[in-house]
Amino acid sequence: MNELLVSILQAAAVHTGYTLVSVAIGAVLGLTLGIGLSRLPALARYLIPLLSILNTVPGIVFIGMLYILTGMTPATVIIALSIYAMFPVLKNTVVGLDSVDAQYKEAARGCGMDHYQRLVQVELPLAMPTIIGGLRLSTVYTVSWAVLAAMISQGGLGNFIYQGVSSNNNALILQGAVPAAILALILGGLVDLLQKRAVPRGLRKGRDGK
Repeated sequence: MNELLVSILQAAAVHTGYTLVSVAIGAVLGLTLGIGLSRLPALARYLIPLLSILNTVPGIVFIGMLYILTGMTPATVIIALSIYAMFPVLKNTVVGLDSVDAQYKEAARGCGMDHYQRLVQVELPLAMPTIIGGLRLSTVYTVSWAVLAAMISQGGLGNFIYQGVSSNNNALILQGAVPAAILALILGGLVDLLQKRAVPRGLRKGRDGK
């Protein structure tokens, strides 16, 4: 029993590492590209649907394609997960910035703010509830996508799930699925705490903002 618990904790640690690194990379890329696309609406109109198509490619297919290029390494997992993690943040960043009322932008211009000041001091704070909503989706989804690391023998909780499926062992499946679900809840809760810290109460969505 102790050996099993250690194995689960080790797998959970690897799984958490993949998730946190990938979400961090995806969030930076998504926020940066989202800000850029919000300034280029004509390009965003075509590029976001294309990215949506990429986002629908099954993770197992995407990791398989990357495996051919980068081999059986953790980098293969992180690249794939980072790209998947990027999209919810990117999309919500564009939506959030586009939804900022024009009157606030005009007021900022009237106060003499330059482009950078308007973005940082006005637009991003107002768009932050939507952006963090994308970060939450990205985090929860990445926990489930990280299961695919086991497909190329890179560890994580997916090992238990794949072994359980291949051997028709429900106990093994649960040993991977239950910790993954708990991890998703914990990380989702941490993002909720981040929202409470980063977003003024009056701007929060959900029960806290009512």
